[in-house]
Amino acid sequence: MTNLLWMTLPYIAFTSFVLGHIWRYRTDQFGWTTRSSQIYESRLLRLGSPLFHFGILGVLGGHVVGLLIPESWTSAVGISEHTYHLLAIGMGAPAGFAVIAGAGILLYRRTTVPAVRAATTAGDKLMYLLLVGALVTGMVNTLGNVLSAYNYRETVSPWLRSLFTPHPTPELMSTAPLSFQVHVLIVLALFGIWPYTRLVHMFSAPVGYLVRPYVVYRSRDPQRASNSRYAKAWVTPQAPPPRNRWV
Repeated sequence: MTNLLWMTLPYIAFTSFVLGHIWRYRTDQFGWTTRSSQIYESRLLRLGSPLFHFGILGVLGGHVVGLLIPESWTSAVGISEHTYHLLAIGMGAPAGFAVIAGAGILLYRRTTVPAVRAATTAGDKLMYLLLVGALVTGMVNTLGNVLSAYNYRETVSPWLRSLFTPHPTPELMSTAPLSFQVHVLIVLALFGIWPYTRLVHMFSAPVGYLVRPYVVYRSRDPQRASNSRYAKAWVTPQAPPPRNRWV
């Protein structure tokens, strides 16, 4: 069971994550979007979306430092375990509260606004369930570190890094507290379904606008004073002079 949960399952989730994105990009580029519901309601969206997205950046940054950077590296630059512990709680807790508050507002909006609720698919509901579960269990672990002396950088972090080596160590994860195990399982499930949900927009950026050609407009006003058939995109269009309705 240890190998199944903490070695086989992660590889299945990672494979689905990578190959799923490739498949989605090759077969459904027009569906590679957030399917924004801003047209239905914007007031709550303007409040909840920044809280969630800016908060999640802090959460992801904390995970990168805590899981991918070995404890020996931070110790080598003079950051003790106690100092790291204080920094993780001091910066992770506000980011976590921001994410949970933003997610709460967005979920309230999605369940109370009829048009937004009607646009919610079954995949969206599963995604939100796993996302909220990951956020809540992660916050429980963060706040739990205040009361306990458990150091996840000695078990969870080495286990995760070992998955990308020829010698995985699933037994490390089996010794972690139950709350950490539940959090990891939820995150693995979220990674597994990620490419098939609206979460793919995380890997989107409007870089095409940097090289986007200008739009060519053709004037329909025969009295417009211009020797060119087409107007340049960088030229401010001029309104035609008012006409005398009695002429």
